Amino acid sequence: MKKNLTMILMLAMLFAMGGCTGDPAQPPVSAAQPTDSVVESAMPSASVPETTEPVAELPTESEPPASTPAPDPVAEQMAAMTLEEKVGQLFIAGFYGTEDGDYVDSLIRDYKVGGLIFFGRNVGTAEELVSLVNDLRAKNGDYIPMFFSVDQEGGTVERLPDEVSPLEDAYTYGQSGSSEVGYALGQVLANECVAFGFNLDFAPSLDIWSNPENTVIGTRAFGTTAEAVEAVGPWAAYGLMDGGVIPVVKHFPGHGDTAVDSHVGLPTVSKTVDELLTSELIPFQSAIEGREGEGVPAVMVAHILMTAIDQEHPASLSQAVVTGLLREQLGFDGVVFTDDLTMGAITENYGLDEAAVLALEAGCDVLLVCHNEGDLALARQAVLDAVASGRLTEERIDRSVYRILSLKQAYGLTNDPIEMPDLQALNQEIAALNG
Repeated sequence: MKKNLTMILMLAMLFAMGGCTGDPAQPPVSAAQPTDSVVESAMPSASVPETTEPVAELPTESEPPASTPAPDPVAEQMAAMTLEEKVGQLFIAGFYGTEDGDYVDSLIRDYKVGGLIFFGRNVGTAEELVSLVNDLRAKNGDYIPMFFSVDQEGGTVERLPDEVSPLEDAYTYGQSGSSEVGYALGQVLANECVAFGFNLDFAPSLDIWSNPENTVIGTRAFGTTAEAVEAVGPWAAYGLMDGGVIPVVKHFPGHGDTAVDSHVGLPTVSKTVDELLTSELIPFQSAIEGREGEGVPAVMVAHILMTAIDQEHPASLSQAVVTGLLREQLGFDGVVFTDDLTMGAITENYGLDEAAVLALEAGCDVLLVCHNEGDLALARQAVLDAVASGRLTEERIDRSVYRILSLKQAYGLTNDPIEMPDLQALNQEIAALNG
């Protein structure tokens, strides 16, 4: 009995020890270790993010976005203009009297001309000239500012009131052979123009006084050789530019080797392009190339028949001269002005209406109609008729208007009134230059 009890106890102990020989990865469940179902119920619920799509895609190669073109204020201005307004910008007109009158009012109000030119007939006292300029600017109101232009060269071509001391002629300054003297002359010319509200000066003359019989140029030239003119003349233009006034160099391709005055007849020059390139064109080429790549902004073309280039049309009406020689061969891309279309060289050989259209066909941008009330209306209507008939396209008109408006914006033209200038200070500058 005792032996049987001992065997039972030993079997019981072996059975109890069997729990310690199980798989260690599966621990026995006890009250201190909850089951899986208990763990799941005790964890807070949370949504699991989708893993089938990436959160952010990798960048892929593509075309860069197109940049927004810069605004073009000139194009915007033109888009708001009528054809009649565009054609008006092509003209600079002369008028009569030292006071505002009906005709000049009509030029501004009805024809909306691009500019006015002042002669001695328009200049009274300094006070009267300032008053006239301010009246005309006020008449123009908020419209596109006009060219207030003048031939102020000095010497025999002076257009300012008597209270302003006269300048010497270009030939006198040219004898210095100095670019500094030429530049100083341009600065004084600019100050004279600004004092009386002129923003454009038909100066300097880059002609070579090579023909002693020439009566229209003479001492208006800086010298009798290409070298003498080139040394001083272009620098007068740079002085005007730096003084805030538009210079219009003249009289392309050179009026110095003529014996006929284009105011009364048509001069003829027989030189070839090669010959011109070694003489008359040298000062113009220099001025077009300019300083550090900045050349003159405007050129006036003369009424001269260049028989070796165009036997039919004078330079101002010749496509071979204006487009072929000036623009293409010399590389000028600025504003081209005609000389006055009412001069004898034109009126004795062409009708003014036909001349206006020919000048635009040649490549000119601004047409001068300086005399005779009624001529402006005739020339303007001829241009409008040429567009209507298809002889001139509106795109051709637009090219010139774009150049004109760009020039006006570049020089900051305004309709603001001017104040009475300090004449004493101005005369001191002139005295210093002449001295």
